[in-house]
Amino acid sequence: MRRTLQLLLAGAGLMLATVPMVAHHSFSAEFDANSPINVTGVVTKVEWMNPHVWFYVDVKDTSASVNWGMEMGSPNGLLRNGWTRNSMKVGDTVTVEGSRARDGSKNANARAVTLASTGKRLFAASSQGQTP
Repeated sequence: MRRTLQLLLAGAGLMLATVPMVAHHSFSAEFDANSPINVTGVVTKVEWMNPHVWFYVDVKDTSASVNWGMEMGSPNGLLRNGWTRNSMKVGDTVTVEGSRARDGSKNANARAVTLASTGKRLFAASSQGQTP
């Protein structure tokens, strides 16, 4: 019995060691509150997972379509703000209000998302203004 417990603990330890670690950074380290964005586009992907939900939107530019990555709060925070996994789906047209990434990439922290099909405006459980 003791040997079996040791093997189970060793196996669990090995499994935990292989789980990728994801760093969690403060809002101000990643995004610029003084650089607001307001874009409208079509959702291309939704990643509903911890520590933050991300979704991607194709936004038409003057010459082409640009894919923006949008970070929102945690799934639990979104659920408390009225979201479900089905609130926003691939193909939906949305308008996103948020703050641009500091590194100049096409990423942003979403504050609010308005669904074109219903006009419903949902807050994105943004970490803006919170301290790390």
